[in-house]
Amino acid sequence: QVQLVESGGGLVQAGGSLRLSCAASGLTVSRYRMGWFRQGPGKEREFVGTISLTGGRTDYGDSVKGRFTISRDNAKNTVYLQMNSLKPEDTGVYYCARYTGGGAYYSTSSYDFWGQGTQVTVSS
Repeated sequence: QVQLVESGGGLVQAGGSLRLSCAASGLTVSRYRMGWFRQGPGKEREFVGTISLTGGRTDYGDSVKGRFTISRDNAKNTVYLQMNSLKPEDTGVYYCARYTGGGAYYSTSSYDFWGQGTQVTVSS
């Protein structure tokens, strides 16, 4: 049974940092492209970034480029999202997900298994 569990969210002041973790079971993260998405209050789920199957390439949404970094620890079977220079508009529930292998990697419909999400709140 595939399970993705996010953790590391919380309340942080603007300009601060958080590192989110996505621990996987039932799948090996090094065998899949993995993605991070977020959903702010009253907003649609938004692409944050993705890490390739090999781990050699990452891509990010325009709103987080230069501030967020995705990495992976194969030994721990965990994907991370390092978030720096946080802004109030980064507030939302953050989800990790497994890419199906088809479709655009920035589209939610291209991912099949999702975690339950972790809340990030950035105060001004």
